[in-house]
Amino acid sequence: MNTIMMKNDVEAIGRPARVGYLGVGWIGRHRMEAMLATGLVEAVAIVDPSPEMREAAMKAAPQAKVLSDFNELLAEDLDGVVIATPSAQHAEQTIQALNAGVAVFCQKPLGRTAREVGAVLEAARQRDRLIGVDLSYRQTEAMQRIKALLQAQHLGQISAVDLTFHNAYGPDKPWFYDKALSGGGCVIDLGVHLIDLALWALDFPQVIDVTSNLFAQGRPLSSTPEEVEDYAVATLVLATGTVVRLACSWRLNAGQDCIIDATFYGTAGGAAMRNVGGSFYDFVAHRFSGTVTEQLAGPPDEWGGRAATAWARQLVRNGAFDTEAENLVCVAEVIDRIYTGA
Repeated sequence: MNTIMMKNDVEAIGRPARVGYLGVGWIGRHRMEAMLATGLVEAVAIVDPSPEMREAAMKAAPQAKVLSDFNELLAEDLDGVVIATPSAQHAEQTIQALNAGVAVFCQKPLGRTAREVGAVLEAARQRDRLIGVDLSYRQTEAMQRIKALLQAQHLGQISAVDLTFHNAYGPDKPWFYDKALSGGGCVIDLGVHLIDLALWALDFPQVIDVTSNLFAQGRPLSSTPEEVEDYAVATLVLATGTVVRLACSWRLNAGQDCIIDATFYGTAGGAAMRNVGGSFYDFVAHRFSGTVTEQLAGPPDEWGGRAATAWARQLVRNGAFDTEAENLVCVAEVIDRIYTGA
């Protein structure tokens, strides 16, 4: 990152932003380290029930206080808080922080339903505080290059988008498999990234129809409240006429660690972001013209912390509500429709 840019960002408020961290497991700690590396924030305090996670976080932020709960954290003099807790807690904890006058960067999903997401956005508007969500795949160089092609209309009218996210392992924490805690299965865990990528890349057109099929262990998902899907397919029809098809899963016999793909087909060409060799982290972007393929981007690309550092830059510059956050409810509404439609 440009050193002069970072200096100017910090000068906007005269000091680094004071940030607290709720949850410092692998994701929470990685986002904390990415933010600290910019010099834009200082870690004031951390909260996590795991002694091992607290110890690892303190190596990155030895000056931070270790506190016992979220209320103690919010009692500190904070500009922002990073929330990396189980999904069921996201909306409530985010609203609590916003009502305390603190900006929030939250892990996905922001809420288990569109209603929860809407309540968070209302709190952010009322308090005029910044809200960000870690929708990190937007930040890959591969997806940024594709977004630029779409904005310049170099692919023509987009007729179809194909999206895939298969994880051969599935989550390793029990709460992911409890619908009350997670909000759902692979759709809300992985599909949220796919839906966001498609709608964000196409500037959030209206979704006029959603159809879906959900499965659990090879059979159609039952209506029992405790069961969550491990395989899902869905079709979205957009007001522009574009048809978006997505598939996501946990523990699929995929022949590799994961399959991640976002492909856009237009009247003047196509473009795709795809993971390399089953990697969760390495991506390549290609542009298609007839039978010709041109590579646009490839690894290495350190994209994982970019959403967090982008939020940190906004925080030190202003910290006020950003109307772009309104689009978060659009993604949540599609997820709701995938679940109700199945």
